[in-house]
Amino acid sequence: MSIAASRAGWSALAGAVLLAGCVGPGDGPQRPTMPSTQPVTRTPARDVPQLHVPVRQPVASVPMAAVPAVAMSGATNAAGAGIVPGPAAATLPIEGDQAAQALAAFRISCPSLVRRNDASGLTTGADWQPACAAAAQTTPAQATAFFARWFESVQVGDGRAFATGYYIPEIPGSLGPRAGSAPIYARPTDLIDVDLGTFSPALAGKKIRGKVQGSNLVPYDDRTAIEEGSLNGRARVLGYADDPVELFFLQVQGSGLVRLPDGDVLRIGYDSQNGRDYTGIGALMKSRGLLGPGQASMQGIVAWLHAHPDEGRAIMRENKSYVFFRELSGPPLGALGLPVSGGATVAADPAFVPLGAPIFLSMDRTDANGIWIAQDTGGAIKGANRVDTFWGAGAEARAIAGGMSARGTAFVLLPVGSYDRWVARGGAGGARGGPTPRP
Repeated sequence: MSIAASRAGWSALAGAVLLAGCVGPGDGPQRPTMPSTQPVTRTPARDVPQLHVPVRQPVASVPMAAVPAVAMSGATNAAGAGIVPGPAAATLPIEGDQAAQALAAFRISCPSLVRRNDASGLTTGADWQPACAAAAQTTPAQATAFFARWFESVQVGDGRAFATGYYIPEIPGSLGPRAGSAPIYARPTDLIDVDLGTFSPALAGKKIRGKVQGSNLVPYDDRTAIEEGSLNGRARVLGYADDPVELFFLQVQGSGLVRLPDGDVLRIGYDSQNGRDYTGIGALMKSRGLLGPGQASMQGIVAWLHAHPDEGRAIMRENKSYVFFRELSGPPLGALGLPVSGGATVAADPAFVPLGAPIFLSMDRTDANGIWIAQDTGGAIKGANRVDTFWGAGAEARAIAGGMSARGTAFVLLPVGSYDRWVARGGAGGARGGPTPRP
């Protein structure tokens, strides 16, 4: 999903089995990918986990109450949703180990926070400078006190949060074809990206992808055509996935690791997409009554597809979107172009949360609770208080992310004084009811 150009994830899968994902026409990766600026390397796969790990069963917790606020539907940014002060940061139940992880991730975000334009409009780069300077001098043992000292909380809209999870998948494969394997394609040579804004200001921000046929630009090959071999001679094959179902969901994630027979790992990340609309197959399967009790998770969907190969292939092909990869190396990167951290990074909508800012989650399952850093985005991660928690790679990450579906309350942590400065800049002018004084 950069984790930023394809970012598709299990974001919308959890709970209601939406599996809307983040890859769609014009979306770039939005799940962790590895930067291509370093030489490509293969990593020995000594401890690659089993693919079919059970969903981690959550430990329930009781979320904190949100601040009373009027819910505003249809808001396109933080101001439109309404901003109210939240609890004092020092009163938030912040645990030391998780705070230390968040502090390390926050430090990584600081260079971007102090120089980039905040799309949410809540802060300026100057607002972040004191907290970032303090972060550089703070030890992990002081992390909880750091967040209490340098931040204040605000609630965006009604504060009601929904969290899902994503991870870096690992699948078995090879560099050459094997029985039943599926090719992993690089970007086709005839795929064309069109920025419609260059043709008309009214189309600014809109993009399409396609190919030239005669004198016309036509839609690019869909999933069915590609799986039936339409790209032969038009796209380089990076390798082969032993299991087409696992490849399908690696495309949903946007990046991952392919385990090779010689013990190496081929690292691949999002490069492009065929421009076709993304269809979440989880929603289709649920609406058709195909998912029984205990199957409303990534693992449950994968198991059903394996148990019903013909029907499963047809359902997967209803998602006409197809992702193309490149071979990469290095740590996974988020939408900021910076490394992301399992257990500390979340994807959020930058129109509602400053990208790089801390978010405190108080949810109905303990593993989603605590301070996270908004270092990524996702095509399905839209609106206030919608987050996608990142868990890294491996069996543990897959077990948690595959079934992550948490509801509760979210508070965005801003540098002390940010809310008052935002109000002074007129930021609350569009919010129903006007600004709320900070106690």
